[in-house]
Amino acid sequence: MVTEPEIRETAASDGRPRAAVVRDALGVGVAVGLSGFAFGVTAAGAGISTLQACVLSLLVFTGASQFALVGALAAGGNPFTAAAGAFFLGTRNAFYGLRLSELLRLPRAVRPLAAHWVIDETTAVALAQPDRKSARLGFTVTGLTLYVLWNVTTLLGALGAEAIGDTRAWGLDAAGPAVFLALLAPMLKTATERAVAALALVLGLGFLPVLPAGVPVLIAALAAPVVLWMKGRRS
Repeated sequence: MVTEPEIRETAASDGRPRAAVVRDALGVGVAVGLSGFAFGVTAAGAGISTLQACVLSLLVFTGASQFALVGALAAGGNPFTAAAGAFFLGTRNAFYGLRLSELLRLPRAVRPLAAHWVIDETTAVALAQPDRKSARLGFTVTGLTLYVLWNVTTLLGALGAEAIGDTRAWGLDAAGPAVFLALLAPMLKTATERAVAALALVLGLGFLPVLPAGVPVLIAALAAPVVLWMKGRRS
């Protein structure tokens, strides 16, 4: 029986042209990397300094978790609760890493560095490739482009927000959530994914008036196991 890794190795010689892989990777990296500006603006509106915003982008580097953290802080949430919500959102990257470890098979020396780039976009580009060589190239180009742009635009967004003053007066405090929703919507392709998103929205908004800021995000995370349990019962 031929295994998936063997199929990928066999297909390596018929892999996509490098130019096509680089083009797609750059497209994803640039498109998403520019949204770091929205994070910088949102962070400044939440009372986070430019230095703190830049450190978050450099060391955390996962947009959903960063937006969740500053969003909870902007709403007056407890820092520990906000951090917990961001942490749970970021745990998905660990599962991505398990899949990419088998696919990319990177040298041990570079794995700690590569792990920092394991996010939604790099995973999607790598998994879309037909062979290991193309997957490595797509992962690297996407990760490098996105990391550089995300950090540069975070700095520009934070500096710009400080220059114009109160971001709420300009409506820029809504930039972060808007960008996050725009990135999330195309990913909801199956009925199960849409059901999870809908239930999470109901839970989050439903508990927002009665629970401290940041806690509704944790409650909304229960949507996934609830929907999966219901789906299992039906099947």
